[in-house]
Amino acid sequence: MRILLVEDEKDIAGFIIKGLKAEKFVVDWTPRSEQALFWAKVNNYDLAIMDITISGDKTGIEVCRLAREKGRAFPILMLSVVHDTATKVKALNAGADDYLTKPFSMIELLARARALMRREKKIVGPVLAVGDLSLDLNAHTVTRGRKAITLNRKEFGLLEYLMRNPGTTFTRSMILEHVWETTTDPFTNTVDVHIRFLRRKIDDDRKTKLIKTVHGYGYKIEE
Repeated sequence: MRILLVEDEKDIAGFIIKGLKAEKFVVDWTPRSEQALFWAKVNNYDLAIMDITISGDKTGIEVCRLAREKGRAFPILMLSVVHDTATKVKALNAGADDYLTKPFSMIELLARARALMRREKKIVGPVLAVGDLSLDLNAHTVTRGRKAITLNRKEFGLLEYLMRNPGTTFTRSMILEHVWETTTDPFTNTVDVHIRFLRRKIDDDRKTKLIKTVHGYGYKIEE
């Protein structure tokens, strides 16, 4: 899952990035409003976390409003040290889905982020399943049948993306947009390499293959 983080305080940004990456999220971070608005327009995010006070010529509320005007529908969680009701109402009226005041714990931020993404994706429960393959989003575990499967962070993120959309075929560029950072070379073969790693761990010793290649297009997972 891919998150846009807009925060100009480096210490706070580092704290948030560390916590999100520990939970297997991909994070694009910028302290500036111009970069945030550009990324919001061109990338497909599962969630944006924006501080109200950021570097550049626009506030986080303005970035939120402009992103909504451009038709961007991903959930937006607004951050601020300001507690007053008027500011919260202004952020919500600009299109924010939730508002979290500083200081906050990483546990609360993650809980709010997951709640917003569940609402957006209409996910029921923390466990994704395709056939006898299960992925537990809370425990960060993967099993096929009774066999536990160990995945690294990128393998887990790739599998999660596929399993959230079983039967849907994704191009390599679509997978790169959701599972890798913006700095990844779009001409790299990293998607093919990670698909191969997943197949070795999930499919190689099984009669029923779940990860499938759609020749000339991309990959999908289905029973």
